[in-house]
Amino acid sequence: MKKQLFLAALLLALLLPGGVPSHARRSDPKGDFGPIDGITASQLRDYLYFVASDEMEGRNTPSRGLDLTAKFLALNLSRWGLKPAGDSGTYFQKIPLQSRKLVTDQTTVTLDGRRLDLGTDYIARANDGQVTGPLVFVGHGLRLGSSTGKEIDPYKGIDVRDRVMVAIEGNPKGISRADLRGKLGVDYDTAESYGRRNGAKGIVLLPGNVTLRFWGQIHQQSVSGSRPMMGTTTTADTLPTIILSEKSAADLLAGQKIDYPALKKQIEDGQVGPSFELSAERKLSYTVRVVGEELSTSNVVAVLEGSDPILRHEYVAVGAHYDHVGIGNPDQSGDRIFNGADDDGSGTVAVLAMAEALSRGPRPKRSILFVWHTGEEKGLWGSEWFVEHPTVPLNQIIAQLNIDMIGRSRKPGDSNPRNAGLTGPDEIYVIGSRMMSSQLADLSEKVNQSYLKLQFNYKYDDPNDTERLFFRSDHYNYARKGIPIIFYFDGIHEDYHRQSDHPDKIDYEKMEKVTRTVFAKMWRLATQPERPRVDRQLPAQLAGN
Repeated sequence: MKKQLFLAALLLALLLPGGVPSHARRSDPKGDFGPIDGITASQLRDYLYFVASDEMEGRNTPSRGLDLTAKFLALNLSRWGLKPAGDSGTYFQKIPLQSRKLVTDQTTVTLDGRRLDLGTDYIARANDGQVTGPLVFVGHGLRLGSSTGKEIDPYKGIDVRDRVMVAIEGNPKGISRADLRGKLGVDYDTAESYGRRNGAKGIVLLPGNVTLRFWGQIHQQSVSGSRPMMGTTTTADTLPTIILSEKSAADLLAGQKIDYPALKKQIEDGQVGPSFELSAERKLSYTVRVVGEELSTSNVVAVLEGSDPILRHEYVAVGAHYDHVGIGNPDQSGDRIFNGADDDGSGTVAVLAMAEALSRGPRPKRSILFVWHTGEEKGLWGSEWFVEHPTVPLNQIIAQLNIDMIGRSRKPGDSNPRNAGLTGPDEIYVIGSRMMSSQLADLSEKVNQSYLKLQFNYKYDDPNDTERLFFRSDHYNYARKGIPIIFYFDGIHEDYHRQSDHPDKIDYEKMEKVTRTVFAKMWRLATQPERPRVDRQLPAQLAGN
């Protein structure tokens, strides 16, 4: 009851009309950027203390807290008169999710006639099926084509059809997940995608260090319900997969061309030997039984219609992801909730403040498309779903401005190495503005120099950026559809993806400056006669499918 009363009181306070405090105003003397004075530090603080409160339970996808946050966004958008642009006249664009759960008493594994123990000798992923057949070792199972710059093909001379693939869990040394994003099905295959396409019966994984470390949690998750994935519940397009314990992996490889201890040494050295078929004497069969559950999550989508009868049919898109990572194991203070104040509560409320300011008028010539993306932390789900199922014509979106983490500043004298990449109070990383459109890049700089003159840091525009920031937020899915983008980001810091990412650590003055800077760019894009021309190709390292 206390939680419900708190939420009711906080919502009431946030929804009461309020003015713009005079001390928070930073005027736009030229009048070039519309109602930009409607964005204030105090407004951003009020909204963020709600979005990043414990009552939102870390905004995991899907979760009660995330749904409540979506309703909070939609309630305000409705009050301010923005047009719903989701499904069926609502602000919500529903995304179907699937979750699967093991039927433990019907899931069995037998190795050389000996039945293995679920949870001790193996973990089963929630992919339904019955598997038996010859075993073939395929290394990490990854096939990388020439466009990745790291060509690997473990399948040369090996036929996986009607066989059970044995693969090492994880990526080869020196290859990150970011290296592969956007290339699946084009110039990159996992064991799953290659095996499914080439008629394999199933996959047996040899355990990696992460799985060994979190063995109990991973097993419990598969029993209680798998990590949700986009789409409807089906097992027809998945291969039954089990992960062996270290002991079971050693038993499986005993007497083969390479044993498990030697294989682990090869992995540490970054070298994994050629693929081979296991001895026909080794017999392994397994059955995985699964029940499915249909879930859902939603993007929140709204439009502020433009004033020009022609240009109103074009859109400047502004977005942020409103999800975070939920509730986990307690930290040293006993805190279990990942509040996500900076990541990306800061972007969520920045976009909300921009919508509120615009609602007070005047309106720009072009329409403004606001999208709060769900499931970014799960793999850019919301933006992927939106660009594949757009609620406005994609070719009418002239640019997308993505706000993901803009609330933290590196303080003078901070020697914490985990804050080494954090920007200062008048600085922000600007990513992607120069990659697709020289006109967008020029506009970005000119607007900044004519207004607040923030320090733009272009470090992450380097195509060889080892952190691969260009791939790690929702703008990426718009860029791969040919829409020029700008991504605003304050940098990785000591509280990134930790329970300690709290709203009391936010630099609200910086948030105001960055939000106003984004608003100014949005306004200029929405009022100038021409849309920015795409005149540059993404570097090969950044191009997606």
